[in-house]
Amino acid sequence: DLASLDSKLISLDGTQNKGKLGANAMLAVSLAAANAGAHHLNIPLFQHLGGVNARKMPVPLVNVINGGAHAENSLDFQEFMLVPHSGESFAENLRFAAEIFHTLKKILVSQGLSVGLGDEGGFAPNLANSESALECLMEAIVKAGYRPGHDVSLALDVAASELYNKATNTYILKKSSGESLTSADLISLYSGWVEKYPIVSIEDGLDENDWSGWTALTQQLGSKVQLVGDDLFVTNSQRLKRGIENGAGNAILIKLNQIGTVTETLETIQLAHQNGYRNVISHRSGETEDATIADLAVAVSAGQIKTGSVCRGERTAKYNRLLWIEHYLGEKAFIENPFG
Repeated sequence: DLASLDSKLISLDGTQNKGKLGANAMLAVSLAAANAGAHHLNIPLFQHLGGVNARKMPVPLVNVINGGAHAENSLDFQEFMLVPHSGESFAENLRFAAEIFHTLKKILVSQGLSVGLGDEGGFAPNLANSESALECLMEAIVKAGYRPGHDVSLALDVAASELYNKATNTYILKKSSGESLTSADLISLYSGWVEKYPIVSIEDGLDENDWSGWTALTQQLGSKVQLVGDDLFVTNSQRLKRGIENGAGNAILIKLNQIGTVTETLETIQLAHQNGYRNVISHRSGETEDATIADLAVAVSAGQIKTGSVCRGERTAKYNRLLWIEHYLGEKAFIENPFG
């Protein structure tokens, strides 16, 4: 079975960081075994991993403006996402996002801004700063006929580790103003934005080793918004345990190839769930058309998936798979607004 194969792989590798076999090679074998098991039983992968109760569809976090390391533009923060959550189905929420994405394109064109795409299929315009990106999204939501905060909310991936300067212990907005901010400055920036915009989730708001900053951020904003650790936790149960002890964050980003086997991924998801942390199943910026994460999101009832924009085949493959799963489940499928 899958668990014993995965544990065989782990002992074969024998290192802490999967340095011998490599996490990607191990994951390929682990995924192949999971898929083989599903084929053998003649059931979809999500049911093989999640059983008969796997029927909750995820709300998508749709990356429509790219910045930071993912784009050649003036935006310091990496991802600006739409979170469509008032639809009756996954398909309906996805349609909201697609309509807003096309509306956003028209807005950017009308302002003479580039509509070239970033790594994850979002636009990469040269806006004045990160707040201008939020303003653009608000305008697009309204112009597409939706209500910000009611139908569609916003999410950010700051990727603050990319801005962090170890020598000065500050965060440098090197792509826009060049100013240096402390952890406290960033926390107060986010607090202001959360009051002003319908932001429901902030990922990697501080550096991955700024544990005291993360605790302060969580104390201040953790009851109002989802605070997701990606670089903070790297899908690693040991780092997640430290986060739980320190009260750092309240959600974890799950990336299969950070940990290297399906079994360990499921264990980390379980650990998060038992400790009241939400799970957000995620793609990588460098992706393939493999759609396993779509099945995983439904299998573990994660309730959220982050898989890029509504264009580029390696992103839409996951959305198409989720549409198929929802159709396959029929009346049994349901969706909830995790931020309601």
